[in-house]
Amino acid sequence: MADEKRHDHAKESPKVIEEAGQPHYDIALGEAADLYGDIQTAQELGYVKRGLKSRHIQFIALGGTIGTGLFIGIGSAFTIAGPLSVLLGYTLTGIAIFGMMQCLGEMATWLPLAGAIPQYCARYVDPAMGFAVGWNNWYSSALTLCAEISAACIVIQFWDTEKSINPAVWITILIVLVVCLNIFAVSIYGEAEFCFASIKLITIVGLLILAFIIDVGGVPGQQRLGFHYWKSPYEPMKSVVASGSAGRFLGFFSTLVNAAFSFGGVEMVAVAAGEAENPRKNIPKAVKRVFWRILVFYVLGSLAIGVCVASDDENLLKGTGSAASPWVIAIKRANIQSLPSIINAVILTSASSSANAFLYTGSRYLFALAQNGQAPRVFLKCTNRGVPVWAILFTASFACLTYMTVSSGSATVFGWFQTLTTITSLLTWVSVLIAYLRFKKAMAVQGVSPSELPFKSRFQPYAAWVSLIFFLVIIVFNGWQVFTYGNWDPQAFVTAYICVPVYLVFYVFWKIFKRTSFVKPEEADLFTGKAAIDAEHWPEQHPRNFLERIWFWIA
Repeated sequence: MADEKRHDHAKESPKVIEEAGQPHYDIALGEAADLYGDIQTAQELGYVKRGLKSRHIQFIALGGTIGTGLFIGIGSAFTIAGPLSVLLGYTLTGIAIFGMMQCLGEMATWLPLAGAIPQYCARYVDPAMGFAVGWNNWYSSALTLCAEISAACIVIQFWDTEKSINPAVWITILIVLVVCLNIFAVSIYGEAEFCFASIKLITIVGLLILAFIIDVGGVPGQQRLGFHYWKSPYEPMKSVVASGSAGRFLGFFSTLVNAAFSFGGVEMVAVAAGEAENPRKNIPKAVKRVFWRILVFYVLGSLAIGVCVASDDENLLKGTGSAASPWVIAIKRANIQSLPSIINAVILTSASSSANAFLYTGSRYLFALAQNGQAPRVFLKCTNRGVPVWAILFTASFACLTYMTVSSGSATVFGWFQTLTTITSLLTWVSVLIAYLRFKKAMAVQGVSPSELPFKSRFQPYAAWVSLIFFLVIIVFNGWQVFTYGNWDPQAFVTAYICVPVYLVFYVFWKIFKRTSFVKPEEADLFTGKAAIDAEHWPEQHPRNFLERIWFWIA
C-alpha cells in the first residue's frame, strides 16, 4: 500500500509540469499543483515560492522571534518569582521546547509545506484538528503581532516621557512598516529578518558580556554585585498567595508561563520550510541551532538579568503603567551614559522584527488553511512574486486591536496579549507533538523506514511524551492565581483560559460540520506534495577559503 502511494505521487508532479510545457522543473508550481489537484488552479491562484535563502532560514531560527519576551516581558517574571526561579523556569521550558522542535524538524524535512503545522495535524491526526490548530495558530500570530507593537509603544515611552505624541501615531507607523516588508516579496521579508536578527544577536552577546562586567564590578565607581540580588530582596509570591516553600514553588511555576511567551514563535522555522531553498539541508541545520539559541540567549540571558537587577525594582514590568527593559535598568543603575538609549533603540527594532515575523507566520497559516479547504479560497491568491497578498492584509488588519493602547495603557494591553498568546503557543506545541506521535505510527504501519528520513530527531519517543505532558500541565494550571483566596479576577480568568474552549469549539465545529474521523495510520497521507521536493536538486556549495568556510558554517 505504501509502495503504491509512493509510486503514484512520484510520477504526479513531473506529469503536471509536462502538461504546462515548462522547459524546466518548477518546484513551487509542482508542489502547488499536487496540493490544489491540477496545474490550472495553481497557475490561476499563484503559489508561494522558495525565496528564503540558507542565511535567511538560519537567522530566522536564531533570532527571528527573539523580541519583547526576552527584552521586556521577562521583567514581570522577576517581580513575581525572583532570579533563581526565572533561571530554572526558562531552562526547563527550553528543554521542552527543544524536544518539540526536534519532532517538528523531522516532519518538516520529510514534507516541507507552507504553513506546515495545520497540514501535518490534518494529515496524521484528524482534519478537524488541522482546522482547529490552523485557526489557533493564525489568531495566535495576529495577537502576537499586536503584543509586539504594544511593546514597541512601551519602549518609545522611554524617550517620550511626557507622552506628547499620541501612541496611535507610533502604532500606525509600525503597522505600515511590517506590511510593506511582507507584501512585496518573501525575499524582502527574509532580508529584513536577516538584518534585524543580526542586530539582535550582536546586541544580546554584547549585553551578556556587559552584564558580566557589571556583576564583577568592572564599571568604574561601581561595586561588585556577585549574587547579591539572589539573596535580597527575595520574597517570591508573598504578596500574592504564600511565603516560604509554597510561595517559592508557585513563583517558580509562574515563570513557566512567562517563559512560554518568550519562546512563542520558535516553530516559525518550520512554517518557513515551504518557502526555503534546499529545505532538506537548511531546516535540520536551523532546528539543531535552536539548542544554542535557548542556552545562550534565554538561559544565560535570564541569569545575567538576575545578577544585575533587583527583583523589586520599581521600573520592571508589573502589568500597569509604564515599564523599562531590565537590561536598560541594569545599565542605568551602573551609570553608563548614552548606552540606555542605544539599547532601547535596538529593543525597538527587535519588537518591529518580531511583529514582522508574526505577520509573515500568520499569513502562511491562513494560506495553509485555504490549501486544506478550511479557509476562504481567496487567501490562496498569490502575487507573481509568490506572496499570499490577501492572507497578509487580512492578518495585518487585526493589528488594529493595538489601538486599545491609547485608552488602556501600553503595559496593560501588552499584559493581556502576553497571556493570550502564551496559551495559543502552548496549544500549538501540544498539537505538533500529537501530530508527530501519529506521524511515527503511520510511518511504522506503512513500512517507511526511519533511515529514509532526511532528519532523525533524538531521544524519541520519550522527548515527545515528556514535552507533551509538560505543556499540558502549564495549560491546565496557568491561571491558578485567580483561584486563590481573595484573588478572584474575572478578567484574569478569561485571559488565562479563553483560548482552550475556543480551540475546542473550532475542533468540534469542523468535526460535526464535515463529519471527519480520526486518520488511521495506514491511511495517513505521507506523500502528497513530496514528489516535487524530491525531484529538485540544489547544487552543493564548497568554500574556497577560510572566510567562506566560516560564512557557510554560519549561514
